[in-house]
This record gives sequence, C-alpha cells and structure tokens, in this order.
Amino acid sequence: MDPRTPALSPADRRVRDAWLADGAFLTGQAQRIVGSRAEAEDVVQDAFGRLARAEVDAIDDLRGWLTVVVRRLSLDRVRSAYMRREVGGEPGETAMPPGGGDADPADRVTLDDQVTRALGVVLERLTPAERTAFVLHDVFDFPFDAVAEIVGRTPGACRQLASRARQSIRAGAARPLPGDGAAVSDVAERFAAACAGGDMQALLAVLDPDVDGVAALLGAGPIVESSGAAEVAARAMALFGPGSRRTLVAVPVEGGPGLVAFEDDRVVAVIKVGEHAGRVRHLEAFVRRRGDR
Repeated sequence: MDPRTPALSPADRRVRDAWLADGAFLTGQAQRIVGSRAEAEDVVQDAFGRLARAEVDAIDDLRGWLTVVVRRLSLDRVRSAYMRREVGGEPGETAMPPGGGDADPADRVTLDDQVTRALGVVLERLTPAERTAFVLHDVFDFPFDAVAEIVGRTPGACRQLASRARQSIRAGAARPLPGDGAAVSDVAERFAAACAGGDMQALLAVLDPDVDGVAALLGAGPIVESSGAAEVAARAMALFGPGSRRTLVAVPVEGGPGLVAFEDDRVVAVIKVGEHAGRVRHLEAFVRRRGDR
C-alpha cells in the first residue's frame, strides 16, 4: 500500500464494502423505477453520498438503509419529472407533450409511485382512523363491510369516518396530528423492496426470526397461517416476488405500518405489519376475493 495513502476509517471501509457488495443490486432497484440506467446510477451515487455523511456506525443494516434511500430518491426523481411535465419548467418553457421528444422518465411512473402521490394528498390531513376508512373505500374501492373487517370497526362507523375524511379534505381545515403514525414505515418499505427485487437475503434480514403471519379472505376468515422467518419469507416471495405480477406499496393502515398489494391495477390485499426492534414481527393480510369490486 502506498504510504502516502491515508488508511480508511472503519466507517469508510463499511461504505466501500457496501458499494462493492450492493452497488449493482441497488442500481437495478433504481432502474426499475426511473427506467434509465444512467439515472439509476446517479440515484445510487446520491444514496452513497448520503451514507458517507451519515452516522454509519449507528446503522446496523447498511443494505436495508440504502434500499430505502434509493427507493425514495428514485420516486422523488420520477415525481419531479412528472411535475415538470405537468406544469412546465422554467418560465417560458412548455411541458413536454406525451410522446414527444426523448422518453420522459415520468412516462414510466411505477404503480407504487402513482399510489404514493395520490395518498400524499390526504395522509397528512386526516386522523389514522379517517385516513384508513377513506383510502380503503374511496381510493381502493373496498366495500364498507370489508373495511370494517380490516380495521375492526362496524361498517357504519367506517362510513362515518370516510364521510368526515371527505369533508376535511374539501374544507382543507384538518391538520396533521403529531405522532399519529402517518409516516410510511422503513420496515414496510424494506419488506416491499426485498420482495420486488427477489432478494431473499434482504427479506430475511427484515423479518424477526419468530415472525408469524396470517392471511384471511375477506368475508370468509383465515385461509393460511405461517411462522418463522424462513417459512414467511418463502411464502412472501412466492406471492409478491418479481414473477408474481403483484406489487407491494408501503402505506399506513389504521395509524400503523402496512402494505397494499396490487395485481396489475387492482388492489388484491391489505396487510397490517407488526414491528418489533426494527423488524417485521407479525403480518396480517386481508385478501380480496376474486370478482369483488
């Protein structure tokens, strides 16, 4: 080693090792969202720049941390491109018409970003109960009987919550409540990202060794139970992995962490996520019956 080259600190070595081990994986994750290899590489460079400025020693799972940051940066980049297209860029510029010029990353907005932007309009304005009833019924088209089963309230109560939510949104008078759990969970995002990337190692890392899960068919009760990280991970990958045609989106459910599962453009399940010590400890999935609207 050149004696003039300063030795790397332990934190810098961890960043370097993470780049060597996970750079390609993270670039692939980013490219799934932004569509362009060059933009994906820019996103990953930005994520590692943020990691280098962070308290690396305080981060136990660098791969999980980077996965969440890359996902958020990618969605921010697509969202920014979408806004430029919709409202125009600098004064005097016009928004690019659909199909004109080079392919715009906004034309490849993924399903999870569309949902995130739609929910962003309402999440900060509503209480957790109002938010869940409104989103499940008005956004995802769940009947109130199904919403009641998911959130553990009566159909009438859910109907009232959704009505109050609509009134709050129209009036613009509601305010976010501190500590109400509105933020999307990092653990849920890591779970979704691991499934999307087919990364069994990352999925096992976000699961508690004693994790358990139950799936219930709406209106019919439990249909399958599983326990232990290996069993839950295998089932999750089979249901939501890259070959499943399903997409997981992390959203708050009833004030806590949750996931919504899409197949094509249709919601097929809502999943409550129980966290413990930064890992998934319990999964409770409510599965929509085929043909239900």
